[in-house]
Amino acid sequence: MQCHFCGKEIPKGKGIMYVKADGKVFYFCSSKCKKNALKLGRVGRKVRWTKKYREFHKKVSK
Repeated sequence: MQCHFCGKEIPKGKGIMYVKADGKVFYFCSSKCKKNALKLGRVGRKVRWTKKYREFHKKVSK
């Protein structure tokens, strides 16, 4: 399973599952990703440190 915000692979038994009132389920690898997505309203494709950003902009990770 992948983190909803950054796209990082989450090992089984780890991470945070967040369920909205309408039944949508989001999985996060850390509280950092959860806060960026839900509290701050950011999009993973636009935040430089995420895997989704690197894939979207075709950047090579170092």
